[in-house]
Amino acid sequence: MSSADTDPDIRSWDIAIPDHLNPVAVLGANDQALNVIEKILPDVDVSMRGHRITVRGPEQAIRRADAIMRSLIAVAAKGEVVNSEAVHRAAHMYGDDRRREQNVSEVLSQTVLSARGRTIRPRTIGQRDYVNAIEENTIVFGIGPAGTGKTYLAVAKAVRALLSKQVNRIILTRPAVEAGERLGFLPGSLNEKIDPYLRPLYDALHDMLDPESIPKLMGAGTIEVAPLAYMRGRTLNDAFIILDEAQNTSPEQMKMFLTRLGFNSTMVITGDITQVDLPGGHPSGLRMVEKVLKKVDDIEFCHLSAKDVVRHRLVSDIVDAYAQWDSASGKKDRR
Repeated sequence: MSSADTDPDIRSWDIAIPDHLNPVAVLGANDQALNVIEKILPDVDVSMRGHRITVRGPEQAIRRADAIMRSLIAVAAKGEVVNSEAVHRAAHMYGDDRRREQNVSEVLSQTVLSARGRTIRPRTIGQRDYVNAIEENTIVFGIGPAGTGKTYLAVAKAVRALLSKQVNRIILTRPAVEAGERLGFLPGSLNEKIDPYLRPLYDALHDMLDPESIPKLMGAGTIEVAPLAYMRGRTLNDAFIILDEAQNTSPEQMKMFLTRLGFNSTMVITGDITQVDLPGGHPSGLRMVEKVLKKVDDIEFCHLSAKDVVRHRLVSDIVDAYAQWDSASGKKDRR
């Protein structure tokens, strides 16, 4: 770096886009990436001429901008699309203390599943660790707030395992407990009462498989979507099993579910321990299970946070605000 201003703290740094890459592939239409970087790093001024990007500003900010740009170049070189979301993700990851690699392009371009013209991949460090844990362990717990992709990525891994014939079937289940409602008060038959509780799992499947094939797969038993109560007394072999909304299980239900595990099967249990809807203050099986199983081999607990929220940016801010409120309220209660 060389001085580029009378202010000794202001530096200038050049980044070269490889000649074989079109700058539009790296920066997006109308230099979208440069505009986003300047918004993320207001102390930095970014300009471009040909295949050369010049970054000016304080040294620490320049280093971060340089790291982000080099990640985007690596992502574009792999044929992936660079847009404003990719820039935000790269910037977010370089501020994440869980980052272990020098470049985040591995995370941004790691593919979990390619289906129906779309590619599903982890978008944060926490999601990358979660996906890898599912790959490496028989039982994985994905614990974190709404919007962190816990269920969606688990379903993607299940579909990939089915399509590659690692398993013979997918089993998706949830406890039929939601905020303030009970099945007996809902209209319709038992199946009609249960369906709203399982709808998020159907939605994920429809994103990843041809909708016309899903009824056939369900009719053949290759895919099963059912309430947790239907798991009792079964042994689940050659299956990828997902328990969603596990914070609404009792300790007894959690034990019942985990002991359904059969040979050549994988289990993923997802939930948010801050959103327990069990009546009467009953303890959550998800809250208890880590204390019981944390030392058992081949079981992994992955904790996702607001840093891993991949919905609208405000969702992450909302999660953080509630966490701060709960923490402050807890301190007041202790006083």
